[in-house]
Amino acid sequence: MVTLELCRYLCELSFEIKRQIGLLANRAGNITLVVVGDSRGILIPPLPRYRTGPSRLRGLRCIHTHLHGESLTRDDLTDLARLRLDFMAALEVNEEGMPGQIYGAHLLPSTEATELWSLLPAVPAHQWSLDFAQLVQSLEEEFTRLFRSRAVEGKRDRAILVHVSSNGHSQAEDSVAELKELADSSGVSVLDSIIQHRPKTDPKYLLGKGKLQELIIRSLQLGADTIIFDHDLTPAQARSIADATDLKIIDRTQLILDIFAQRAQSREGKIQVELAQLKYLLPKLVGRGDSLSRLAGGIGGRGPGETKLEIDRRRARDRIHRLEREIEALAKRRMVRRTQRGKKGIPVVAIVGYTNAGKSTLLNTLTHSQVLVADQLFATLDPASRRLRLPQDQEIIISDTVGLIRNLPKDLTAAFRATLDELHDADFLLHVVDMSNPECEQQMSAVTRILADLGLAEKPLLTVFNKVDKVSPEIGRNLGKRHEAVVISALRPETLATLLEKIQSLLRRTPAEPGENTLSPHPPNRFLPEGSKAQSACIP
Repeated sequence: MVTLELCRYLCELSFEIKRQIGLLANRAGNITLVVVGDSRGILIPPLPRYRTGPSRLRGLRCIHTHLHGESLTRDDLTDLARLRLDFMAALEVNEEGMPGQIYGAHLLPSTEATELWSLLPAVPAHQWSLDFAQLVQSLEEEFTRLFRSRAVEGKRDRAILVHVSSNGHSQAEDSVAELKELADSSGVSVLDSIIQHRPKTDPKYLLGKGKLQELIIRSLQLGADTIIFDHDLTPAQARSIADATDLKIIDRTQLILDIFAQRAQSREGKIQVELAQLKYLLPKLVGRGDSLSRLAGGIGGRGPGETKLEIDRRRARDRIHRLEREIEALAKRRMVRRTQRGKKGIPVVAIVGYTNAGKSTLLNTLTHSQVLVADQLFATLDPASRRLRLPQDQEIIISDTVGLIRNLPKDLTAAFRATLDELHDADFLLHVVDMSNPECEQQMSAVTRILADLGLAEKPLLTVFNKVDKVSPEIGRNLGKRHEAVVISALRPETLATLLEKIQSLLRRTPAEPGENTLSPHPPNRFLPEGSKAQSACIP
């Protein structure tokens, strides 16, 4: 590819126009692309027509001129890695416009402990000699071996987490820690995380240019195939970052929706998740303005019909309308069931709280049920209701609800409104808090904000600090006293007696409707700390 005549011609032309010129050639030696940049660099466009993959190189070599005597720059090496080029060469243009030194580099089959590329010693252009065929063959053999060894580890997505904000470092780290929990819950293997503090995020890439290059290099070093942002990305940002990195780009909302899609078991849950996903994806089905909208006739509007993009958007809108009608029907059926329960005069207590706070564990311990419990975010998606006999022979319905999280996606909140509406009919709420979490008070504030958004700010509420067995007794006492809360361990029935007394007390204070708060006609079956069973049954 690199002959002395080509080097001379390239240098003369670059010297004359005072711009860098780059050539991309395939393995047969044919030039496939010519790129003209400015005096400082060239911009290689996306190369979708050329093969790529984690186990092989692109099949293209790049040589370009440098006008200021510099060696390969960071941008050159980033392009080498990002585009997985066979080789990157920089040709120095001297003061007479003739070829000077040639600087070369190629990728290395990299692991976290090795360098990503190898820089070759600079040599004069007339002495340049390199067996490209042998070099590329040996490199691709090593890439294939490394790829196979990684594939043996599992088929999970391999991701790097990214957080960009102007918040303090500890707050950013806490947010990334929660994002990692979300990724783990979704089945993603988290390889690393990157935090950047900026007074203002970049409107195109969110990250700064230098940090974006660091992200590209880090993803190649670790073999990552996915980047997960701790933010909601605009469609333009997602496309720009994907074009720059050649990786799958996921934002926080997509990750949460994916978890919900995995957890949904009931028909209602699946409908709600699908509706949220479609509402989220619809704005991302965008094209080039009016030219990709429905053809309307007239100049520029005549053609064979709708584009595939518009068909996809139309189908998505039709599906959204159908799902919304189904959710409305389900909401009506829920309303009928709630009305029937109200006629029976059985009080309802709803358990709310941050995800993974121990709500399902509390329900299971109180009612001797077997609701799914897992140490992961959003383990419970479909709500569950059980009957519970209080110490004074009063029967109530206690309901477990989907966990809440800060910055809960609006589309998800809207889709689950039919489920969350059951909270409005509860006599009061039990707000369960994981007191062992260092951010428990921030989580409490997030739940309070969400309840206010749902119009539940005035609903009677009892705060319950859970997992007292994981903190010191002093911390448990201080938190309970500061927030006037009940302190329990949902795993230990002997700690729940005070909670039951508080529930009984709150039910006495709650204004009663005609027929409400009647005692169960069944024989008493008190909940005792020693372990005698409370009456429990699944509520249809």
